[in-house]
Amino acid sequence: MALTFNTRFDPRHGSTVEVGSGVKRLTAPNSGPYTFQGTNTYLIGTASLAIVDPGPDDTDHFDALTKAIGGRRVEAIILTHSHLDHTPLTARLKAHSGAPVYAAGPHRPYRDLSAEELALLGRSADLAFVPDRTLTDGQIIHGADWQLETVLTPGHTANHAAFAIAGTPMLISGDHVMGWSTTIVAPPDGSMADYLRSLDILLSRPEAHYLPGHGDAIANALPYVKGLKTHRIMRETAIYEQIANGTDSISDIVAALYRRVPAKLHGAAAMTVLAHLECLIASGKISSSDRPVTLQSKFRVADGR
Repeated sequence: MALTFNTRFDPRHGSTVEVGSGVKRLTAPNSGPYTFQGTNTYLIGTASLAIVDPGPDDTDHFDALTKAIGGRRVEAIILTHSHLDHTPLTARLKAHSGAPVYAAGPHRPYRDLSAEELALLGRSADLAFVPDRTLTDGQIIHGADWQLETVLTPGHTANHAAFAIAGTPMLISGDHVMGWSTTIVAPPDGSMADYLRSLDILLSRPEAHYLPGHGDAIANALPYVKGLKTHRIMRETAIYEQIANGTDSISDIVAALYRRVPAKLHGAAAMTVLAHLECLIASGKISSSDRPVTLQSKFRVADGR
């Protein structure tokens, strides 16, 4: 299927929006080219609460969140992953509520890093983040009137997780699946091979109504997820064909394949191309002038192809 993105979204900054029975969304005022209209914080439960993705350390967002919490007990603070648009308010919320912090571990790359890559990683990732409790796949987190099942979905980051809301068709998909855009997969923070495997995990599950980290809810989500997988496979094929035809650099591949994408997003596109190139190298289809590959590497079809 052709992907259709939903960019019509009213974030209603400062106000909660009911998105399901016992589930409310509060969007932080951190709009930007990579965050869309802001990071979505979710409040799960009525008698007690789980707070998913506290968001940026913004006073207006914190005040709106504490107002929405009211006098209810917060039993868990949960992170889908540890990028800096999701984690900074966590410490402040923990101090306010006393709730433990859950996530699929601290931030980690999917492979070893060079010193240069480590410096770049710190621009987008919360390298100081350490959860109180590390989640495993299938682990249940529950409160007075809510229950969440952990679904590990590495790809966007190595510690990315989604959460199925028990008794509903809803799944908090974080940044793994969003309706307004495809997901950035930027090595070594993210892995395209892991991302594709995680899409298959979601396709094997029954939840069909997704609550993403940015943008509006995704109804009838499974055909959309199939479309995301198809899009990624087609993009990888197009990248391979560029190299087979003699294009040997990431900058030239981006210029050829992302002509209609605004120039301000070409940096993100380059990282996604790099993620696909790592997949192609791992499969033996292409080779690179460097290991690990960088944005400046040169590429060619592997011998025997």
